[in-house]
Amino acid sequence: MTGLLLSKGFVAQFGEQLDQAMQAAGLQPQIIHLPDDPEQQLDPTLVAQIEIAYLTRDLRFTPYYPSFCAAVSAAQQLRWMHFTSAALDQYPFMDALLAHKVRLTSSAGTNGVPVGHTAIGGLLMMARGFPRWLQAQREQRWDPARGAAAPRDLKGQRIIIVGVGTIGATVAQFCQQLGMTVIGVRRSPRLPADPVDEMITLDQLPAYLPGCDWLVLACPDTPETHHLVNAQVLASLPKQACLINVARGGVVDEQALIAALKQQQIAGAYLDVFATEPLPPDSPLWDMPNVVISPHNAAAAAGNDGRAARIFTENMMRYASGQTMINEQL
Repeated sequence: MTGLLLSKGFVAQFGEQLDQAMQAAGLQPQIIHLPDDPEQQLDPTLVAQIEIAYLTRDLRFTPYYPSFCAAVSAAQQLRWMHFTSAALDQYPFMDALLAHKVRLTSSAGTNGVPVGHTAIGGLLMMARGFPRWLQAQREQRWDPARGAAAPRDLKGQRIIIVGVGTIGATVAQFCQQLGMTVIGVRRSPRLPADPVDEMITLDQLPAYLPGCDWLVLACPDTPETHHLVNAQVLASLPKQACLINVARGGVVDEQALIAALKQQQIAGAYLDVFATEPLPPDSPLWDMPNVVISPHNAAAAAGNDGRAARIFTENMMRYASGQTMINEQL
């Protein structure tokens, strides 16, 4: 019998969908839950039975996370683990899973559109001058933007999007509708369906920076992209440019960004991710009038769990039949 480690919340919400997938897969699993007391460890006899585990958000961001980590690290019979998040290198038990040759899958792409929508929201806030209005509201001060302070029209502005996956494409489609010129950055060439006016590679990026009004980061933090936005890049941008980071904090040299914002080398930034999270209370970014901050929450959307559950249940059937699974790390 297959031991399946799941949260009680997942079973309560998606139990019917799970039952249908297990019947279609011909599986007769034993559903295993963590103890109700988050301070308790899972019984070793149950740990020994775990073959499949799914790390859902209601485990990852709660006091149950440490006991989940301990259970999967010790589960000698674990054969497949599914993650809601696409960034698998962040978990302390990953070395144990790799040593046991556990198959790894994720729900990558299920929250890409919400992240894109949040990036668009940040862009519009900066473009239309919301930080100024919000500050005036806090001070109960009437402060209309007129004359030279009036926002520039977005039509005709140039936006560079580093990473044209689901997130980047969502932003690109919207910006094209606004009449902006969209430059995409990725390794692979432009495809007919890509919503960009031009596709370039990272090595071409420096030549495009002086004409950039918006620099959007929607890429993973890799050796190639770590501190991609550094002092040199920021100095290459025009003063009216704004940065939007919904990627990873490590893609930006944060101290260089703080210096550029203080010196008004660039006009502003919308930031969802940071070098240290939560962002420390003493970070200068909190009080900068030209910065909009969200707490690594750009992906928040009520439909994410359902989209992730559909991938997990589809993979359940693929796992049972020995097929390559969706988003499998090969």
